[in-house]
Amino acid sequence: MEIIHTPDATLPAGHYSQALRANGFVFVSGQLRFLPPLAPGARPALASGAAAQTREALRSVRAILEAAGSSLAAVASVTVYIPDVGLWDEVNRVYETCFGEHRPARAIVPTRELHFGALVEISVIAVG
Repeated sequence: MEIIHTPDATLPAGHYSQALRANGFVFVSGQLRFLPPLAPGARPALASGAAAQTREALRSVRAILEAAGSSLAAVASVTVYIPDVGLWDEVNRVYETCFGEHRPARAIVPTRELHFGALVEISVIAVG
């Protein structure tokens, strides 16, 4: 197995890797994309709203996949976690825009609250 790491994506906040490459696949950990801090030493924040958080999480996923030599076009499976099923349509609109004609297998999982009050967390498995 190979650990994948890039400074262009959200850095791990615990005992895990951004992604691992194993047996021809890239397994990307759940991504909550934090915005850059507004001032040095300030705590980073999440984008405002489910659409913006979806866009930012997928930006982080894309950066990790590119660091692994893969891409969104090589994604085979996506899991999206949301704390409220009412966010489904908003998340799906951004998701469609980011993936275009590519349609990987997908699950949207309504769950309890997400860490840091996030509205969206996304993990993927890609060929790579």
